Amino acid sequence: MKEYDTYIFDLDGTLLDTLADLATSTNYALQQSGMPQRSIDEVRQFVGNGVRNLMRRAVPQGEENPLFEQAFAVFQQHYLEHGLDTTRPYPGIMQLLQTLKEHGKNVAVVSNKFQTATAQLCSHFFGSLVDVAIGERENVRRKPAPDTVLTALSEMKAEAQGAVYIGDSDVDIATARNCSLPCISVLWGFRDRDFLLKAGADTFVETPGQIFG
Repeated sequence: MKEYDTYIFDLDGTLLDTLADLATSTNYALQQSGMPQRSIDEVRQFVGNGVRNLMRRAVPQGEENPLFEQAFAVFQQHYLEHGLDTTRPYPGIMQLLQTLKEHGKNVAVVSNKFQTATAQLCSHFFGSLVDVAIGERENVRRKPAPDTVLTALSEMKAEAQGAVYIGDSDVDIATARNCSLPCISVLWGFRDRDFLLKAGADTFVETPGQIFG
């Protein structure tokens, strides 16, 4: 695998296995509003475009449902309190990040998860191994717009030339394309190879160790 100066990672499905906690908070919010529960495989397909879109897909009739905002608020509060219950880095991720930092690489996380949760998760699991963590925030368009990636590059004072984007979804492929960055698609996340191929993926890794080393 080609070596880069800067490694920009998606969070959910790429660095962290967050699916169970997202599903639990989704179903808690649905239950509190008297709505039908969703399976973990359904939630797997709903993630990738931010938590509002996750709930838009999970709630019957989406935002047209009069209880949508209530359910979304319950989800946010529950996830802030329980987002670390079962979430863990994928096998090999901590070693990868440690190796990148030992080699003087810039490391960033960009996520469509809201900023508070993104910062909390990155601080808890990665500490100083991640230089910058950018989540959904006001005045910064979420992925696949290039804003979060460009913000991360700016905060690290890093050049786009020499950077690579790593993710697990079609949203990540589109984000890299919109930033004119090469994209590495991981196969341990929320989408499979066939799905990613149809979305335009051209570089795959099966383990974190294949990204660098």
